[in-house]
Amino acid sequence: MTQKQKNLVGGISILGIAGLICKVVGVMYRIPLASGIGAQGIGIYQQVFPSYNLMLTVSSAGIPVAISRMVAAYLAQNDPRNARRVVRGSFLLLTAVGALMSLIMALLSRRFAEAVGTPEAHLSFLSIAPSLFLVCAMSAFRGEMQGRRRMTPTAVSQLIEQVGKVFIALPMANYMFSQGVGIVDASARGAAGALLGTSIAEGIALLFMTATHFLTGKELDAITQDESRPPVPYKKLSAQIIAVAVPISIGACIVPLANTVDSYMLKNLMSRWMTGEEALIRYGIYSGLVLPLINVPTAIAMAMSINLVPSVSAGMALSDMDHVRRESATGLRLASVIGFPCSIGMSLLAEPILSVLYLGGGRYTPEQIHLGGELLTFSALTIVLFTQVQATSGILQGIRKHRIPMYTLIAGVACKITLNYILVNIPSVNIHGAPFASLLCYTVSMVPNLYYVSKYTGLRLSLKDLVLRPVLSTGAMALAVLGLKWAFGADQLGRSLPLLFLVIAAAVLVYGAAALLTGAVKKSDLPRRLRRFAK
Repeated sequence: MTQKQKNLVGGISILGIAGLICKVVGVMYRIPLASGIGAQGIGIYQQVFPSYNLMLTVSSAGIPVAISRMVAAYLAQNDPRNARRVVRGSFLLLTAVGALMSLIMALLSRRFAEAVGTPEAHLSFLSIAPSLFLVCAMSAFRGEMQGRRRMTPTAVSQLIEQVGKVFIALPMANYMFSQGVGIVDASARGAAGALLGTSIAEGIALLFMTATHFLTGKELDAITQDESRPPVPYKKLSAQIIAVAVPISIGACIVPLANTVDSYMLKNLMSRWMTGEEALIRYGIYSGLVLPLINVPTAIAMAMSINLVPSVSAGMALSDMDHVRRESATGLRLASVIGFPCSIGMSLLAEPILSVLYLGGGRYTPEQIHLGGELLTFSALTIVLFTQVQATSGILQGIRKHRIPMYTLIAGVACKITLNYILVNIPSVNIHGAPFASLLCYTVSMVPNLYYVSKYTGLRLSLKDLVLRPVLSTGAMALAVLGLKWAFGADQLGRSLPLLFLVIAAAVLVYGAAALLTGAVKKSDLPRRLRRFAK
């Protein structure tokens, strides 16, 4: 493995850039999709995805982390033979679990649709069911590559998924929508077409990861096998994988579970005092327009968490606590550097962003875009909390304390569900209660995570690195955004994509300069070419 592959920042950069591209492509895909199938169609689409994500997380989330951790540990000990055995055993386990989950979703598609309060959604549940098997199988190879610190294959497979949505899912959604009879049937068919196209894209990504697994396997031959380490029986390896994967899967499924609860709870709560159609539209605006934008910057946080696990695990395997503390400090600092500006920048530009993306299509009224802007203004503040939750969870998983983030997320989601029930039940608050519930959820999860990272790694948390320097840099950026917003006018920004892009580009430049001046971003964090420019 090259030094670049061993470097935490390098790994985050590869997955982070790819993740950002994927999220941007995903958002750009949602614009024509939301315009094509309308507010009701995107509402149905978003009602199906949480259940799919929950089942997918249960079946695949923990095992790739366990694979990456075990592969990284075996390779650090010059034991490629057992690293290969980990991959083989986990692949068989994942494909079996994925096939079972796909079968359950297909057979119970009508039950799922009735439970979310939209019987027409059963076609969508049926269309996305094959993805459970496909992604589970692919997760084994992704875990292997991440454990080998090869982040590029995972990044490319993610790009294949997103590009496939644009060129496969979108045309299928438009075709299926055109075959519907009436707006409700057309919306349901359009959502199902989009989800079926997603399943096809996942199949193509699986083919790529399978080919990569076989083509890069010879790299392990270059590692001299330590013959003092005997082959570990598959039964023992499977038990180790399950022991690591189960608590991680439970912890990882907490957020999808919360989103699933939202998909069942929010519409049903609002339907008590408004029409089901209006409740579905409000839920669709929140989950289909607002949350995808939140997910764009959190792609870097996800990449950071994925890369922190094997990086910290390798240090633990070698009993090198200095390495563990160094990597942990870098991960936490970068979480703040990413989270603060993304939260504040998106919050300040919430309504102009939604106006530029969705108002011109004719499917959404100015009132609906205004509602989305209000929701995004507060929802964007969860980004900085989420980045820290992801970073701390990755560190805790890497030091073999994977139960802690599970417990803290359970506590956070319990608070979220409770606050959702209280606030959304108030007619004057309704869907506006959801962002506040999410803020509480991630705060409750983040605080104890930071405490336990400090306790078990011996890392002293730096207030300057985690808060003061990023906040000062973000403050400079916020002043620039507010000044440009006042100069151009919020309405004008909402009508001109080039103008909005100019404001965002100026914000990025101001923040980058301020972060370098305050020390929030260190020159060692930058690629070599940018280091010369930073001087």
